[in-house]
Amino acid sequence: MSDDAVSGAASVYDRCKYLSDDDVAFLKAIESQIPIVADVSRADVLLCSLASGRGETLVVLAHARPRSVAAVHSRSMVGSQLEEATGRSWLTRVVERLTDYRQSATSDGAPIVIQSYPVWRPGQRRVIATLRIETNLLEYERQRRRSAVFQRVTRQLQRTAQYGLLVGADEIGSFGESDGIIVVDRGRVIRYISGVGMNLYRRIGYLGDLVGRPLANLATGDDNLARAALGLERCLTREEEVGGRTWTKKAIPVRSLPRPPWLRWLGPHHDTELPSHVILIIRDCTERRRQEQELRVKTALIQELHHRVKNNLQTIAALLRMQARRLEVEDARQAVEEAVNRILSVAVIHEFLSHQDSRVINMREVGQRIVTQLRQGLVSPTKHITFDLEGPPIYLPSRQATACALVINELLQNAVEHGFEEGATGHVLVAFEDQGDGVIVRVRDDGAGLPASFDLGNAGSLGLQIVQTLVREDLKGTIEMRNGDGVEVIVSFPKSTFGGEQ
Repeated sequence: MSDDAVSGAASVYDRCKYLSDDDVAFLKAIESQIPIVADVSRADVLLCSLASGRGETLVVLAHARPRSVAAVHSRSMVGSQLEEATGRSWLTRVVERLTDYRQSATSDGAPIVIQSYPVWRPGQRRVIATLRIETNLLEYERQRRRSAVFQRVTRQLQRTAQYGLLVGADEIGSFGESDGIIVVDRGRVIRYISGVGMNLYRRIGYLGDLVGRPLANLATGDDNLARAALGLERCLTREEEVGGRTWTKKAIPVRSLPRPPWLRWLGPHHDTELPSHVILIIRDCTERRRQEQELRVKTALIQELHHRVKNNLQTIAALLRMQARRLEVEDARQAVEEAVNRILSVAVIHEFLSHQDSRVINMREVGQRIVTQLRQGLVSPTKHITFDLEGPPIYLPSRQATACALVINELLQNAVEHGFEEGATGHVLVAFEDQGDGVIVRVRDDGAGLPASFDLGNAGSLGLQIVQTLVREDLKGTIEMRNGDGVEVIVSFPKSTFGGEQ
C-alpha cells in the first residue's frame, strides 16, 4: 500500500472521474453506514473505487475502524492508494462473480484476511466501488468459531451496507466490548445471544437459555423495538428502564443474503427483500446515568447556593447603601460606597454561577455588569463619563473570575474618583486580550493622570492595595501603571489550569 495524501473527503471522490454525481451520493450514504459494520464485524471497513488514469489502483474513499477491538490500520486510510498485487483488475474480479471474494494479505507485517463486496447502485449493472472488510487473522479465526447464526448475520449486515440499506445507522452510535448482542429472526425469536448479552439478562432475573424464546415472552420491551425496526426498515435506538436497570438498546435490521450469482445475469436488480433478522445491541448505562443524575443534583444545589449568596450580598450592599446616605462625613460616605461596589462585584460572579451549569465565567459579560453597576451607583451626576468594553469573550474559572472582577471594580473606581474632577467629561475603557495561556486586562482613562511623585509600591490607597494583593497573590500576575494622556493600568496573569474551582 502506498500513501497519496489528499485534503478533504470531496477531493478524494474527485479523484474518481468514473463516478457520476448519483454514484457519489450513493457512496456517501454507504460511508455513513459503515462504522457500525466495523464495530460488529470487528474489522476495518474500507470503501474504495478505481482512481482515474491509475491503472490497477484503488483509492480509499472512506475508512471505518472498529472500536470493539484493535484496528488493522492505526491511522485513517482515506485518500490512500491500494495497489493490486496481480495483473487482474479488481473490476474484472467482481464482474466475473458479481459477488464477494476473499484473499489473504499483510498489513504492517501482520497477516490479515480481506473480504470484498462489489457496490453498484439500485437498478444498475455497473460496479462503482468495492467494500473491503479487512480482519486480522487472529480475530478472523475467532469469528469463525462463533455461532453459525452470528457469522451469517454478520455477513448479512455487511451486505446490507453494501446496498446502502442500513438506514439510520449513523444515528445509533458505536458498539463496545461491554455491549451485549442478540440476533432475532423476522418472527422476533431469539436465534443468538452473546455471553455479555446473557450476563445482562441474568442481572434482571432471566437465568435460563434464551435462544429459541420469543422476545414477546421477555418483559423488557425488546419485542416492541425489534418490531418497529422491522416495520420501518431502519436502525433505531432507545433508552429504557428494565428490571431496575437503565439499558440503551440499538436495533439494526439486516437483509437476506443476495440471490446466487448466476441468477443476477437475468438483469439489473437490487436485493430488496424485507429484513430477515434484527441485531439488538444492549448496553447497561445504569451506573453512568446514576452518576449523571448525581451530578445534576449537585449542580442544582450549587446553583441554589450561589443564588442565595448573591441575594445575601445584594441585601448587605443595600443596607450599607442606606447607611451611607445617613452619613454626613463625605470621606466616610465615600468609603462605604466603595465597599458596596466591592460587594456587588462579588455578587455578580455568584449571579453568573447561579444561572449556568459551568463553573467557567465569561469575564467580558462580568466586566459589562460591573461597569453598569458603577455607572448607576458611584459616578457623580456632575461627572459626564462614558465607558466602553473591548476584546473577545474570555472564560475563567470561578476563583480567578472573582479576583479579576474585584480588580476591574477597584481600577474603575480609582479612575472615576481620582481621574476626573466634578463637572469633568471623560472616557474610561476596559479592554480584554486573550493571550492563549494568559490574559491581559487594560483599564485606561483620559483623566488627570498620575502625580509626578506617584509610586505604586508605596500607594496609600486601599483600592490599589487590594488590587496589588489580588493580582500578585490570587492571580499570580503582574500590574503596571503608565502615565500619559490619562492613566493606563495593565494587569497580566496566566489562566488557571486546575479546573473550575481554581
